[in-house]
Amino acid sequence: MESIKVNHKSEKTIKTLLQLIDALVTEVHPQRVSPESITLDSTFDKNLGLDSLTRVELIHRVERQFSLTLPERTFTEAETARDLLRILLGTETQKTSYSISEIRQIQTNGHLATPTQAQTLIDVLDWHVLHQADRPHIQLYQDDVNGETITYQQLKERANRVAGGLLERGLQAAEPVAIMLPSSPDYFYSFFGILTAGGIPVPMYPPARPSQLEDHIRRHVSILNNCQAHSLITVPEAKRVAQLLKSQVPGLKNITTVAELNTSTTIANPPALTANDIAFLQYTSGSTGDPKGVVLTHKNLLTNIRAMGHAVNATANDVFVSWLPLYHDMGLIGAWLGSLYYAALFVVMSPIHFIMRPERWLWAIHRYRGTLSASPNFGYEYCIKRLTTNDISNLDLSSWRAAFNGAEAVSPDTIERFTAHFSKCGFQAKAMMPVYGLAESSVGLAFPPLNRGAVFDRIERESFMRTAQAISAPDTDPHALRFVSSGLPLLGHQIRIVDQAGHELPERQAGRLQFTGPSCTSGYFRNAEKNRNLFDKGWLESGDIAYISHGEVYITGRSKDIIIHAGRNIYPHELEEAIGKLPGIRTGRVAIFGSEDKKTKTERLVVLAETRVTKHVERDKLQNEINALAVDLTGAPPDDVVLAPANTVLKTSSGKIRRTASREIYEKGEIGQARKNLSWQIARLTLSSIKPQLHRLSQYLKALSFAAYSWFVFGLLAPIVWLTAVLSPNFAIRWKVMKKCIHLLAKATATPLKVDGLEHLPEPGQPYVLVANHASYLDSYALVGLLPNTFCFVAKAELAKSFITRQPLKNIQTVFVERFDIKQSTQEVQHLVQLLKSGQPLMFFAEGTFSRIPGLMPFHLGAFVVAAAANASVIPVAIRGTRSLLRSESWFPHRGSVSIEIGQAIDPKAIVDETHDDTWHTAIGLRDRSREFILRHCREPDLAQQAVHKPESNE
Repeated sequence: MESIKVNHKSEKTIKTLLQLIDALVTEVHPQRVSPESITLDSTFDKNLGLDSLTRVELIHRVERQFSLTLPERTFTEAETARDLLRILLGTETQKTSYSISEIRQIQTNGHLATPTQAQTLIDVLDWHVLHQADRPHIQLYQDDVNGETITYQQLKERANRVAGGLLERGLQAAEPVAIMLPSSPDYFYSFFGILTAGGIPVPMYPPARPSQLEDHIRRHVSILNNCQAHSLITVPEAKRVAQLLKSQVPGLKNITTVAELNTSTTIANPPALTANDIAFLQYTSGSTGDPKGVVLTHKNLLTNIRAMGHAVNATANDVFVSWLPLYHDMGLIGAWLGSLYYAALFVVMSPIHFIMRPERWLWAIHRYRGTLSASPNFGYEYCIKRLTTNDISNLDLSSWRAAFNGAEAVSPDTIERFTAHFSKCGFQAKAMMPVYGLAESSVGLAFPPLNRGAVFDRIERESFMRTAQAISAPDTDPHALRFVSSGLPLLGHQIRIVDQAGHELPERQAGRLQFTGPSCTSGYFRNAEKNRNLFDKGWLESGDIAYISHGEVYITGRSKDIIIHAGRNIYPHELEEAIGKLPGIRTGRVAIFGSEDKKTKTERLVVLAETRVTKHVERDKLQNEINALAVDLTGAPPDDVVLAPANTVLKTSSGKIRRTASREIYEKGEIGQARKNLSWQIARLTLSSIKPQLHRLSQYLKALSFAAYSWFVFGLLAPIVWLTAVLSPNFAIRWKVMKKCIHLLAKATATPLKVDGLEHLPEPGQPYVLVANHASYLDSYALVGLLPNTFCFVAKAELAKSFITRQPLKNIQTVFVERFDIKQSTQEVQHLVQLLKSGQPLMFFAEGTFSRIPGLMPFHLGAFVVAAAANASVIPVAIRGTRSLLRSESWFPHRGSVSIEIGQAIDPKAIVDETHDDTWHTAIGLRDRSREFILRHCREPDLAQQAVHKPESNE
């Protein structure tokens, strides 16, 4: 070990440094380590239990104490106080000022088109090389703003060199190649180099510190074996463990670097890839036992990128600033590949650069006039906590138009505080976009409307915890829960909420979130067991709990038994088993769980382990061993290690660890307290866990009973309505019986019916057209039951093909027309015009159909062409509640209510006066005004914009 010359000055520095460390350790782990046990050779992770963020905080405090800017290598090289001292004594750099740095202009030479016909990522890059080879694509961030710039041509050329090197080493088509590199030019060249050589990239997170390289690679053995990687591209320091890895991963042929691959003279010819070929495998971070490699095709990725780009109106004028890791889907797909597709300048820095100095992220947005950027909630919270007024003096964030917040739970408090804190820097509240996504859907699944800002839902805590119903709470309720809207499903994607039995739930009822769409994975790579749990009759399980309100998704928690800690998914049983094998720890008596930190809103990793060891020295040794084991398995020490007396960790009768119950006693501070009757407490906790399950079962049985009862009542009334409609010679009687039976059905099922705006209906005998939204099979029943006048339904011709539907509908004067083609059929239009002129009102569902997706679809023009041709008024009708009662693709009715809002009549003469005197323009005006009213009152999302701007298909 390198010696340090000690003099009076260095003695003072040592004393100050140890005091800083002591104060920080005491803050993070009260009563964990006694002051005298902290020495210059105490390791930050294993001895002192300081995770990555805490070490960054230590470095920050050292810099502030000594008014210096320590070099970047401090984070990766300083393992002990002695290491930190050595770097500190050799540093003379004054604190960096980011605000005074100047930026050189990046010329992007305007661009209007995008590669809409591209089938693969290779096609996208080739398109840009063909049309704008010298356009800057990637800007590597440096504090002096002189970082490397990569053009499309450079990316293509360097990728070809990597491809040649891989082919020279025997890479075959569709063989996986692992990438374990930091955010650097080599990463980008490697990713496209693998694709160009016909391989499949497998991103893996790189080691944070060289000293942990061997342990880090050992943890990736399971991933390398699962994907059967042909090669591993990594940093030069990893070469020393090549033989070790090759002995554990039989299929691994090469461990190489980009520099070595670049020496090849082999010329790579890009393979003939198709849209359905695998683009890359996305492994979940922290996979140590049974890795899950999400299979994503080129079609999955490009569909998702186009849908996300559509949601934010992405263009080549955008600048995406990112510190997100490139091995994570949000950083790789959402940030880089999205920028690649839309030709947005991609300004990138490494996660370590951000962690060390979070102001770099915001100053990069300032300098490059960044318009798009993303971060987990942690990043926004970190900026609030770390940055002072001096750090952001003269900072300008006014160019930032979309600040994506996703990849982990989104905190309303963080959003409010970040917006308030940085509003003085020009950050606009409307820019904040809480989003939802997951690797199984490529990356994005739900986005909020652009330029709206975050929307919070306040709900009654007690009702939600007891019934999972999201009942709105008043602003005066101090105990209300708040959840953040993640917006609407992306174009072409669907989300539904189901109960434990897989039945779809109505709005504002929490349950399991399932999804489907063109971005969805086909499954996990070589993992049949996990695939069985992923799919449910065409829908994919997200592992999250959520509810839907007004079509928007609100995530409330995770159903998977996973702890998210330090950006990784930690499976408790793996660490529990390992700790349980330590001498001094009771086997099978370890509980690992997450506990929310009330200050930072992040999840803390807690180890609760039973031991009979009482001596202070031995307990300290146990804590250090647990820290070391946690670092080895998860890459970070736990936030708290609790060595508890026997019978503290709660278990079920079958011997399974009850993590939730153990977390409750930890959070209540009851660990270690004397208990007069332990068996009674265990029984009480056991009963408390049974109650929610019984409640869920009760709720399901109630819902099932209601559904069965509703169909029973319907089964009694339906034959009466059908026979009356078919056999009764009198139209008035048919209509009256229908109306009566509908009210009986509503009364029997306790379904409130409400109608407003009846005064807007004309007197009988006057011609008018009723136009309504269509959300459910129940819409027709609601209209007949609530509207006082009779009218003719205009229905799709398919209903006339069966006698069961044709005859009763025909006898209530339903007019059958070809679906979607009314305006093109002169004969049908003329027939409907004559009916109108005779005084017979017509009823149209302007969307033409309905689906399970909440939202108002585009209107067809047929109803409005007929109204314009007959010079008849159009009366818009907004139906609300029927979709939640009985959704499309489901025959499981739910409790709810139905309301109808009738708008004022829209006179076609007013439309003519404002526009042109012709039927076509009048019809368009009638349509737009009607749709505006219905959209405002149906309280569902607007799906018309998505349909109008739908990206071209890749098929």
